[in-house]
Amino acid sequence: MAIPKYKRVVLKLSGEALAGDKAFGVDLQVVDEISRSIAEVWKMGVEIACVVGGGNIWRGAAASRQGMDRATADYMGMLATVINSLAFQDSLERLGVETRVMTAIEMREIAEPYIRRRAIRHLEKKRVVIFASGTGNPYFSTDTTAALRAAEIEAEVILMAKRGVDGVYDDDPNVNPVARRFDNLAYIEVLQRGLKVMDSTATSLCMDNQIPIIVFDIVAENSIRRAVCGENIGTIVGGK
Repeated sequence: MAIPKYKRVVLKLSGEALAGDKAFGVDLQVVDEISRSIAEVWKMGVEIACVVGGGNIWRGAAASRQGMDRATADYMGMLATVINSLAFQDSLERLGVETRVMTAIEMREIAEPYIRRRAIRHLEKKRVVIFASGTGNPYFSTDTTAALRAAEIEAEVILMAKRGVDGVYDDDPNVNPVARRFDNLAYIEVLQRGLKVMDSTATSLCMDNQIPIIVFDIVAENSIRRAVCGENIGTIVGGK
């Protein structure tokens, strides 16, 4: 049996990944498939925290460009991440995985408020923790949330799961057939080249705290397990 390379990880999932082939909403079959992959790694003893985006339901930046107040649009996006997080919680618990949803905006009827020491304790008790509602502040992405929470809980790596994207390229592989995929990248190179791994705030936060990022395709077979076990999958930013 494969031996995990990392003991504590943050798994970052985009909201778009949860929509599957749909343009909008939550595809429960996709959620269940990802949950089974998470459960597989959880059974190996890995402590897992998840950060889920909300782009399959609401995109605050797009609404802002259409004239909506940016803070209002971002708060709506935070609520979208809560919907996705509850879908994941239900799916994981049907597989027998104990979970806790923790929100940066209090909504006690459905989730716990985020408290750093409590989150770490849940992980130590082998519960999967799902961080919802971003950082609780407008103007910050869920990428930044993943970087911030990884630093706070002292995660060893961020697993950046993309749908249909197997790493970081020097150009758009859908447009340029000879685009080159990177195996390894330095944080500063990501920032200087403007490569679309995370937003610059999140990348800088990872650089300052020396948190490696693994970018890989969530659709690939056993991708989460392979990433956790240190297999050569996707692109590693800031690590080896």
